[in-house]
Amino acid sequence: MAQTSSSSSSPSLKASSSVTNDFQAIIMALILIVTIGVEEKQKLAIWKRPIIMKGLGIVSRIELGFFVMFIALLVWTFASYLHIIFPTITPKSVAKSGEKVWEAKLEDSGLRLGLVGNICLTFLFVPVTRGSSVLQVFGLTSEASVKYHIWLGHIVMTLFSGHGICYIIYWAATHQLSEMLKWGKTDISNLAGELSLLSGLVLWIATFPRIRRKMFELFFYTHHFYILFVVFFVFHVGVSYACIMLPGFFLFMVDRFLRFLQSRSNVRLVSARVLPCETLELNFSKTRGLSYTPTSIMFVNVPSISKLQWHPFTITSSSNLEPEKISVAIKGEGSWSKKLYQMISSPNSVDRLNVSVEGPYGPPSTHFLRHDLLVMVSGGSGITPFISIIRELIHTSESQKCKTPEILLISVFKNSEDLTMLDLLLPISCAPSETCKLGLQIEAFVTREKQPVSTEDKKNLRTIWFKPNPSDEPITPILGQNNWLWLGAIISCSFIIFLISLGILNRYYIYPIDKNTNDIFSYPIKAVLNMLIICISIVITSSAAFVWNKRQSGTDAKQIQNMEGATPMASPNSWFYNADREMESFPQQSLFQSTNLHFGERPDLKRLLFERKESSVGVLVCGPKKMRHEVATICSSGLASNLHFESISFSW
Repeated sequence: MAQTSSSSSSPSLKASSSVTNDFQAIIMALILIVTIGVEEKQKLAIWKRPIIMKGLGIVSRIELGFFVMFIALLVWTFASYLHIIFPTITPKSVAKSGEKVWEAKLEDSGLRLGLVGNICLTFLFVPVTRGSSVLQVFGLTSEASVKYHIWLGHIVMTLFSGHGICYIIYWAATHQLSEMLKWGKTDISNLAGELSLLSGLVLWIATFPRIRRKMFELFFYTHHFYILFVVFFVFHVGVSYACIMLPGFFLFMVDRFLRFLQSRSNVRLVSARVLPCETLELNFSKTRGLSYTPTSIMFVNVPSISKLQWHPFTITSSSNLEPEKISVAIKGEGSWSKKLYQMISSPNSVDRLNVSVEGPYGPPSTHFLRHDLLVMVSGGSGITPFISIIRELIHTSESQKCKTPEILLISVFKNSEDLTMLDLLLPISCAPSETCKLGLQIEAFVTREKQPVSTEDKKNLRTIWFKPNPSDEPITPILGQNNWLWLGAIISCSFIIFLISLGILNRYYIYPIDKNTNDIFSYPIKAVLNMLIICISIVITSSAAFVWNKRQSGTDAKQIQNMEGATPMASPNSWFYNADREMESFPQQSLFQSTNLHFGERPDLKRLLFERKESSVGVLVCGPKKMRHEVATICSSGLASNLHFESISFSW
């Protein structure tokens, strides 16, 4: 009986053992998968570490890798062209045309440089398409991707300049300088190419940092030469070959016309906070349907200063904390911003101001909550993008009741007056209790003063309220809340209209004249007709979508205008600049108590960063080039694996 019992229980024991082994195998497999995932994440983190490259600035290893591969593609393409064509150029083959071998090779080299330049031109306009969904797919913003546009612009103009120089030398060597004035009816138009290159060179020269920083107006106006550059480029190569750049330029034109429609109306400017450090915070009215992410920017135009100049400024408000207001910070550093500051801060300040805007534009999402600590390093006006982040985290801690990362704000200023920019950390309507749950520590450094300056004769922060105008409108989303669906519909419909119109044009107008010979109908006229059809298709679809959404958002705008009541006349003084006064008289008491002021010294960034022991520290830096490079070097040194670097661009 014992043997029978033992033998009968053996299968169940084996089954149990088998289940246990399978369970252990599953656990081991899961552990292996998690381990591999962690290793891959660490490898990806290494690729995201910043590198300082001369001429490129601060780039990640991923960006550098793609840049190197793109350059390799261009070099390989050019080398392949020459490898195929050069062996066919022999003394015998050039004897018929009376050329020398080097002259024929120079001509072909110039041609191939132009062909390679067209590859770069294909992508040139994509990074500056501010509202494009293409950038959003890759998690990019128009501001962050401007550097790609700059890189591509330098490469394009270098290749096209080489293309033009090669042909000029070739024509001079072969006594054919008259070719420079050739405008072919059904062939390449050399004169159009030269005009395109000349327009590009004027634009290119004005983009170099020394000229752009000292003469921004020159840079701004000459940048509109891109219109001449593109038009004459199409005349030069013909509309068929110019289609290589059509996808990117088509998206750019759609975005540009939508921005034009948005900029036609005046927006409601509610108030302005005037700081002693020649800084303004402009507060505009907006509808609740307009949402944006922290670090977004908005373009502002004040016709009374300049009808043509549009300047980008960093948004300091949070669309969640302040659902009916949007704010931008402006420091009086350039001629345009100084005029605006003088206009608003003067004793006889204007009671209303006509303002138009474009935007806002920003990242599709932010990932600040994934870190245990956020270290924000700012220099001067570089604090502006951090204001919107802090306000957004205030809302998150209050409304969602979830844990937010601790914040260490390291701000460097030149003078005591600049400390008043810390007043912008809180909106006008923010209650002090809203900052209690936010673990914020501020380390403020004043570098040019050894001790606090007496504030008896200094100006205080003041708020100016503007009178409403019935024609002013709150800022609304240009294509409504479902803007990506509308944008996709505009692009699709406009392109379909373009293709249908192009087919009708070719079938019933060009074909009866040309009969598919391409030797009769004028290339320039065909180019003009094609460009005209593109513009008309974009104007029709974009205008229809804009008007529809304008009507839909009109109800919300009227409700906001009716809800806006009387405007206060008093405003609080600065709580940093007047630090010697009693703290109890200021609503920002809790924020003031979390601030340490340091005079006559600069922050030891290496010590401040390396002493943080949290498992994940997000390091955000915005300020002068030297500061950004210093922080990037510290984070990329590999001495602290918990530091995750991110450079933030700002507009002031």
